[in-house]
Amino acid sequence: MSKYIIVSNRLPVKIDKLNNQWKFSPTSGGLATGLKTVHENGKTLWIGWAGISAEEIEEEDYRTLSKELNQQNYKPISLSENEIDDFYLGLSNKCIWPLFHYFKQYVEFDEAQWESYVEVNQKFADAILEEIEAGDKVWIHDYQLLLVPEMVKSVRKDVTIGFFLHIPFPSFEIFRIFPKRDELLNGMLGADLIGFHTYDYQRHFISSVKRHLHLQVNYNIVKQAEREITVDTFPMGIDFEKFENTAMKHQAVKQEDFSTFRTELERHKASSDGKIILSIDRLDYSKGVINRIKSFEYFLEQYPQYQEKVRLVMVSVPSRTNVSHYKKLKRDTDEIIGRVNGKFATVNWTPIWYYYRSFDFDDLIDFYCLSDIAMVTPLRDGMNLVAKEYLATRVDNKGVLILSELAGASKELHQSLTVNPFDIKGLSESIYEAINMPEDEQLERNIELRERIRRYNVTFWSDNFLERLSAIAIDSQQHKSVRITEDIINGIAKDYKATHKRLLLLDYDGTLVKFHKMRNKALPNKHVLNTINQLSEDDSNDLVIISGRPMSFLEKVFTNKAITLVAEHGHFIRHAQTDEWIDKHPTNNDWMTHILPVLQQFTDNTPGTLIEHKKNSLVWHYRKTDPELGVNKAEELKTVLSSMISNEISIMEGNKIIEVIPAGINKGIAAFDLFSSQEYDFVFVAGDDVTDEDMFEKLPEEVISIKIGHKQTAAKYTVGSSDKLIDILNNFTK
Repeated sequence: MSKYIIVSNRLPVKIDKLNNQWKFSPTSGGLATGLKTVHENGKTLWIGWAGISAEEIEEEDYRTLSKELNQQNYKPISLSENEIDDFYLGLSNKCIWPLFHYFKQYVEFDEAQWESYVEVNQKFADAILEEIEAGDKVWIHDYQLLLVPEMVKSVRKDVTIGFFLHIPFPSFEIFRIFPKRDELLNGMLGADLIGFHTYDYQRHFISSVKRHLHLQVNYNIVKQAEREITVDTFPMGIDFEKFENTAMKHQAVKQEDFSTFRTELERHKASSDGKIILSIDRLDYSKGVINRIKSFEYFLEQYPQYQEKVRLVMVSVPSRTNVSHYKKLKRDTDEIIGRVNGKFATVNWTPIWYYYRSFDFDDLIDFYCLSDIAMVTPLRDGMNLVAKEYLATRVDNKGVLILSELAGASKELHQSLTVNPFDIKGLSESIYEAINMPEDEQLERNIELRERIRRYNVTFWSDNFLERLSAIAIDSQQHKSVRITEDIINGIAKDYKATHKRLLLLDYDGTLVKFHKMRNKALPNKHVLNTINQLSEDDSNDLVIISGRPMSFLEKVFTNKAITLVAEHGHFIRHAQTDEWIDKHPTNNDWMTHILPVLQQFTDNTPGTLIEHKKNSLVWHYRKTDPELGVNKAEELKTVLSSMISNEISIMEGNKIIEVIPAGINKGIAAFDLFSSQEYDFVFVAGDDVTDEDMFEKLPEEVISIKIGHKQTAAKYTVGSSDKLIDILNNFTK
């Protein structure tokens, strides 16, 4: 039975040893909660670090620990202290974390730590490869394992892989700073489905893929040589029922059974009709803790009537306490809280209650239930589940959520008070607005907010992702074209050698040669030319190069007279052993005088684009411009041209080109004319882009048709690259 292999930096269990026995307890993080149901149903194997360094445990104990974890469908990864320091605390958290959260001033890139990152990612990939069986699907998580998808896919191309990033993906201008940016992008692109919390992160990733790797992207599909990768948005939810039900239970507790902690909170609320503002974060520079305190200080200065009536309760969970930036943040936080409390405190009131520690689940529920306002204002955050947890506990639909517009959750929770976390005055005003928000407005906002997070909970999130991953796996298996194999290649070569009159139709750009930024430098190497010449010298072959290129270019490249050349998508043909070009479609080109100014205007307004003048067509090239700008301008140009063209001309799309050409001309018509001119017992056609689909569709089904690139196509077979096609053609000459 096939299974899901879930991979994360840490296993979702806390491990302790008591009385010489290992004790396992589940962690309460969002990922552990979200995949709990799937894992408990026995459909998964979870791979991750066990949380103990190799030096902390004897080898015999580790074998025992591994065996016990295996029984619960967990596979632990062993990491040494050096690997933890360099891979996790180093590259992951001193470089990738600050960079992806836009704190480039904190980025520390170290080559040795990068090498450790690669080695540990490979260790995870090897662990996955050891466990993969036919039909399995892999779901890899987060920034510590960005290279793992490609490491697995390079070995097991048949396995469907998902990847989810739980932190922001930065804009192109920020991401480009990373020295190994291409490696990270290619690592992620090993996945078949890549998920982000918000569309912004998805858009930033696609932008970097276009600009750094120069890959083609159609909407949310990245086209890599042999594959198509889906990139989409899956905002993570919480276990809504768990928080709501626990909150209801706490409401039913009698006063005499209150904890000491809850008693203190209740006492403040009872005195002077006091309000509690809640702040819960891991102590991290991305969370905006300092700005939050400054805004509260400004609020107390501007609205002194609320002194002794409002208290900010701050919970800061210790994080990465050995990292210098976090040590400084701790000192700065302590100092500013001390200053604010010293400035405003009275005998009966301290404005800020500060807790630098973690709390158990029930205490957190008390915090949520007794707080009138939750202030969730990170400077940058992938999602921030605290905002959703607070809302889930508002069982009476009262309370106000102040939420940073730079938290991923803000894209869903539109009814919250959304703020700019860098605007101290604006934050202060949001506190005033929250305190004075009428109850009916609170109810109206929270009913909608709670309905959203109730429906799109963490189970919905995980099920949604896994359903998409399964659909991609099924779609891949049902792909119309067959990915060519050695057996198929050998069979085609055998048929070739058994026949006596053959037609070989070969596209040029992307088929015989790879695309080049400088279009006129996209020339075949000696190896390709030698193969083409050998095929053309066989008297049984009619070899045709059929291209959108102009006559002059094809004549310059293919000087061998034994080759038939078809230029401008079939407009002109020069038969083998002749010097004369035949105009197959004589036309009046007066239309060019109307279309050329439009193309010129778009060229002037789009740096990096150019116009190619062919004898009977005009081509607008946008390969060298900004990728996103080029796509947008191409769509705009098509709209403008569509309103202008008559029945005599048509628009043709190619690879990064828009071509205006006389109607009734395409490679399909030209190919069929050649096919019909003689009786052939073997026909072979190969191409790579949209313009070649006309050939695949027009020629009979028995023709051997090959598409370069594994995209949806009418061709019978697909191959990954032009190099692979040349290898197939070489088989014909042996």
